[in-house]
Amino acid sequence: MNSNDPTNHPLRGVAQSPEATARYLADIQRVLLEIGNNLEVLARETRVHLRDTHVEGDRWYHARLRAQPVEKTLRDVLRHLNGLTDGLEKAAYKRNDVADKIKKLPRERREKELQKQRKKNPQLSAAPNHSPEAGQQAPQQAPQQGYSGPASIYDLGRGRESA
Repeated sequence: MNSNDPTNHPLRGVAQSPEATARYLADIQRVLLEIGNNLEVLARETRVHLRDTHVEGDRWYHARLRAQPVEKTLRDVLRHLNGLTDGLEKAAYKRNDVADKIKKLPRERREKELQKQRKKNPQLSAAPNHSPEAGQQAPQQAPQQGYSGPASIYDLGRGRESA
């Protein structure tokens, strides 16, 4: 298998399945968290060693000043590593959200098309949401109220009078 071949990549199947993507990202996250634990120990041991290393002629704070750039760099690496693991977790959740949206999309598009049809033909708005394939006939249309209908509940008993 050619590693440059875009049609046959080992991660293709992982990318196509949200569950496989979540498992793969969780595995990477576990490895990175283990690396993070090792880096925390390294940072702690480096701090102890560098702050305890005094050279002749040092004042009490010189060793601390020499250790600070190394400590800061290791802290930054750990911070970036934590951000990376958080990002992997977020990516897995977003991948699942996209899969859910894709599953809902055909139904939403059908509903939107029905809304368009109802807007174009308001007589269909009284029809229930039955599919035409189900053998259901369209219900009878409600009479149009328009200007000749009652204007309020008080007008229900009598016809509308002209001015």
